[in-house]
Amino acid sequence: MRVSRQSIPGRGKSQYIVPCAGGLDLVTKTKFAEPGTFSRAQNIEIDINQGYQTPTGYERFDGQSKPSDAVFARLSCTITGSVSMGDLITGATSGATATVIDVITNESPSYLLITKFTGTFVAAEDLTVSAVVQAQALDEQAVNSASNPKQRAKYFSKAANEYRPDINAVPGSGEVLGVIKFKGVVYAFRNVVDGTAAELYKASSSGWVKVALGNELPFTSGGTIQIQEGQTITGATSGATAVVTRVMLESGSWAAGTAAGKFIYASQTGTFLAENIDVGGDTDLATITGDGDAITLQPNGKYKLEIENFGGQVSASRVYGVDGENRGFEFDGTVFCPIDTGMDVDTPTSIFVHRNHLFFSFDSSAQHSGISTPYAFTVIFGAAEIVVGDTITELKGLPGAEGNGTLGIFSRNRIHILYGTSNANWNLVRFREEVGAYPNTVQEFGMTLMLDDRGVDNLLTTQAYGNFQANTLSSDIQPFINERKSRATASTVVRKKSQYRLFFSDKNALYITTKNNKILGMMPMLLKHKVTCITSAEDGDGNEEIFFGSDDGFVYQMERGTSFDGQSIDYYGDFHYVHVGSPNQKKRWRSVVWEVDGSGYHEFTFSYQLGYGTAGVARARSSSVIADFQETRWDSGLRWDNFFFDGQLISPSRVKLSGSEENIQLKIRGSSDYFAPLSYSSAQLRNSLSRDKH
Repeated sequence: MRVSRQSIPGRGKSQYIVPCAGGLDLVTKTKFAEPGTFSRAQNIEIDINQGYQTPTGYERFDGQSKPSDAVFARLSCTITGSVSMGDLITGATSGATATVIDVITNESPSYLLITKFTGTFVAAEDLTVSAVVQAQALDEQAVNSASNPKQRAKYFSKAANEYRPDINAVPGSGEVLGVIKFKGVVYAFRNVVDGTAAELYKASSSGWVKVALGNELPFTSGGTIQIQEGQTITGATSGATAVVTRVMLESGSWAAGTAAGKFIYASQTGTFLAENIDVGGDTDLATITGDGDAITLQPNGKYKLEIENFGGQVSASRVYGVDGENRGFEFDGTVFCPIDTGMDVDTPTSIFVHRNHLFFSFDSSAQHSGISTPYAFTVIFGAAEIVVGDTITELKGLPGAEGNGTLGIFSRNRIHILYGTSNANWNLVRFREEVGAYPNTVQEFGMTLMLDDRGVDNLLTTQAYGNFQANTLSSDIQPFINERKSRATASTVVRKKSQYRLFFSDKNALYITTKNNKILGMMPMLLKHKVTCITSAEDGDGNEEIFFGSDDGFVYQMERGTSFDGQSIDYYGDFHYVHVGSPNQKKRWRSVVWEVDGSGYHEFTFSYQLGYGTAGVARARSSSVIADFQETRWDSGLRWDNFFFDGQLISPSRVKLSGSEENIQLKIRGSSDYFAPLSYSSAQLRNSLSRDKH
């Protein structure tokens, strides 16, 4: 048991430290559960640095100012007319402007709470609304000023809510089909309004901007002079022209005069015919069979996106993607290139780049391009097909011996490992039978985690123990998994928190925290929005950024703010009953000391239950304490079961308990859209033994 006992001389009392560790356990009988684990919980994470932690929020994103970056100011004033929330005020002298987010008249002096301010208001100037004087400023605005920590936290939340409506959904209809951050820009796919096609958008300082996909023009019989990007091609007969943005060589070679592939270009003049292609004074460099086609996307794809580099230089980094409804593609932020594999139904469902080969999956077949030639799916370039006998759900790189990486080919009911470096020495090994992975659930971050029919598995555990239910990592929360395993929609890794996150279509999620390749525990989450796709990336300073798309068409950024996009974060945790080493001995429960820490304002509710809550056991009277990060004080005027914290460090806060039973259950609750995250380290219980036994 993870319980420590310390006797207090002369008082007949003992102290037991219950660690906040282990996560949710829905299976173990209460009497045998590890102290510190939860019997019920929601929206609490396991902290990699020990303890439990309430979550950071998420907020909508389109490239405009982020709500969580909003600031507020107090503008003391004399209100002579009418000022309301949402009004735009202007300083008649300074020309400063601001949006009013609250009007405070129950303090002296009255003040306006403002955000989106430009310039600085000056004392004694008139404040106008729609050119009509409604108030007079008493001083300059005081930025981020509040009379107490709780008020400051609320005001930041109000300011964030003012920015939130400015941020728009990705244009179109239905859910966000895919999202990725590439070279500092977030991109998203969504169906058009009538649902007949899909489009690609990028985030910008003015919101979502449609990305033009351009045109493609197949060519054959290439001449011995290679056509380059940036050159203008001209139809020898038609005179039509286009500036080439990408030359996709799919087979043959320029040197041999057999080059074949596609030209990609943004626009053209005239109409190409079945004719030869000239470049300047060089004639007959390629042959085409007709005009180019606009690149379009079929709707309803499920995008899987990878950032890879076949060229070596930083500038050669590109996005490669598949969606199960369209051809695979390459995208460099400007140029969109559909990739033809030669399949009759050319709609790959999984993707990975391994050993400089671009791998696509089609049903039970994994096919790859030539080495460093992602456009060429022909044998002469080194392309090949690998068949595994079951529908492939994921392709994922795995660590190999002595740094030699391997490719994991995951199916619904099988796992294969591909060893080797090319089609000259590929070696496909069946890793496990009857163990597989659901789509969009495999993640590799020192260990390989996945969702199978049995639950969440680690690849190494699967190898060691096979397909035995008791050996799944998620056995303690199997009822939660069994209810949702077929509804998994996405997964990601949060490196800062060392977490594997798994998302389901009912807005539930599972956060698994690891440390040194060991599972610290698993906790269920309930978001306010469905996660349909997700990506993790780094900003220019190396900070991790996580974006997800939802069924409402919005893209959201995780680990931002204090709310679920303006809605409250509701959390609770009911610990397993603890008997502190003597299950049949009655104890008089005297006090509990919570050790917590955080970096901002937070409140939570504490309660407890004795004796398994059975009939005849009186419910304990609620008690409360008020504390901030600087001091602890009693205040009989407040409800007994609330805690208040603010600052950088919290001293332990003691709460009186009452009642005598053999065990006790601790419960914590919280709900707000402005509380900063709080970490719970431990609960120190003090009790004295009774002579009575059950």
